[in-house]
Amino acid sequence: MPSPFDPGFVKICGVTTVEDAEFSARAGASAIGVNLAVGSPRRVSLEMARELISATDGALWRCAIYRGSGDDEILRDLDELDVEMVQLHDALSGTLLDALRERSLIVVKALNIEGLDFDEFDEARVDAVLVDGPRPGSGVTHAWTRLKDRRFAVPVIAAGGLNPANVAAVIESTTIIGVDSASGVERSPGTKDHEAVTSFVTNARRAFASREE
Repeated sequence: MPSPFDPGFVKICGVTTVEDAEFSARAGASAIGVNLAVGSPRRVSLEMARELISATDGALWRCAIYRGSGDDEILRDLDELDVEMVQLHDALSGTLLDALRERSLIVVKALNIEGLDFDEFDEARVDAVLVDGPRPGSGVTHAWTRLKDRRFAVPVIAAGGLNPANVAAVIESTTIIGVDSASGVERSPGTKDHEAVTSFVTNARRAFASREE
């Protein structure tokens, strides 16, 4: 499977409708995030997750997002979801990681930029890390200065308060290879603003491209 992280990864997260999923693909996003995290305002049912994933088959990468679910529940879901990528916000057990590897899934570990796991997590166990703020999905921005001191051995995706107005600056000021936005491209939780999605993707693509010049 080719890497999704070259030359730049742009994910529209918390997609809840087929219309928004298909639009994200047309706008040029690399991936959509299908949120199955407990307590999230963007959480979808397993049935809706299947619809979102089916509607975008072959158009972009599909990522299932989990927080607050046990290993067995995650694996049961994944038996029914034709995703290529999984994003995990909880502690990652070796048993779960082995099972995800058996399914040939790309594993992304979400890290809290203010948490102990940011410094202590062994990123060599996963394919990428997503660096988020203290409250994932809140839209609250945070400082990226810690990324200058903490070097990761795997690709880093930035999340937390990213929107069309600030995404280029974050890309230009860090060595991240990916960006992720949920609330920053929404009219309300789970309802995407198509103009904002287009601007976010366009601005991110331009910023990543400028690195190659």
